Amino acid sequence: MPCCHTPYRVSIMTLAAVLLFVWSHRAIAQGYGPATAPPPPVAEDGTIHWGTFFKSASIQQAYERLWNLGACRGTNKRITIPVESNKMLIDSLPEAEFQGIVQAAAGVVAGGLIAFTETDAVGDNSPTFVVQLHPAGVSDLRVSGPASAATLAVGMTVRLLAMIDAKGRGMDDVETVEIVTPPRNFEPAPIDPGSRTEIIGRVTGVRGTALTIQVPTPAGGMRRLFLRLSDDVVVRFDAAQVEYVAAGDRISLTGRLWTGEGSMAAGTIFASDVVVTKHE
Repeated sequence: MPCCHTPYRVSIMTLAAVLLFVWSHRAIAQGYGPATAPPPPVAEDGTIHWGTFFKSASIQQAYERLWNLGACRGTNKRITIPVESNKMLIDSLPEAEFQGIVQAAAGVVAGGLIAFTETDAVGDNSPTFVVQLHPAGVSDLRVSGPASAATLAVGMTVRLLAMIDAKGRGMDDVETVEIVTPPRNFEPAPIDPGSRTEIIGRVTGVRGTALTIQVPTPAGGMRRLFLRLSDDVVVRFDAAQVEYVAAGDRISLTGRLWTGEGSMAAGTIFASDVVVTKHE
């Protein structure tokens, strides 16, 4: 199996395909044994609990089938010894800090994957590591940095300052747009026509410098806004979504590295905190 000292580098396209496959099968690759209840994903002190990693998904699947059928209740050592050897407690691994350059990303915050090479590694022999975000979505992911106006697309949530008239049209050009990830159950304040207001909404249309935004305002408030971007509008990320992570971005993180059986590429890092900075 690969270890942290063995170069392991693949093409970005191949790596992206592998990450998509692994992410789509994440639920069977990691979990908890049928006889034990998982700890809460976040402890009272804020520490993230990972629980058990299964080095071989097939061994764990076979064991769970036997358990559910009532054919094994922990008495047959020919079954229990391999099953116990197949387990690795992620929380027992020490936390460390890592830095690098993103090669590919797949999935969402809940269980997403990000592949990177270390910052000081140069050439084709640079090992690739794979960041695993917690399946409960409690890993802290931050994506920041510059973007072009061409990055703006339908479905994105944006934050900006604008003065809106009574018909929902911008009274001046927008100078700055931030691509953001609002918290759950976010409810923006009503828009006061004629006053410069912070607006957070979902992009429903982009055509040249024209921007249309849907705002989840209370009943009776403005819901659809029509804005115009300035010719030199500044666009940047301040988000927490894996889909905004791209090859070439810089990454720094805190996590627990596993290089043994079942790890991906040169090693899997179970990350608690990830900061991605968009490249210029």
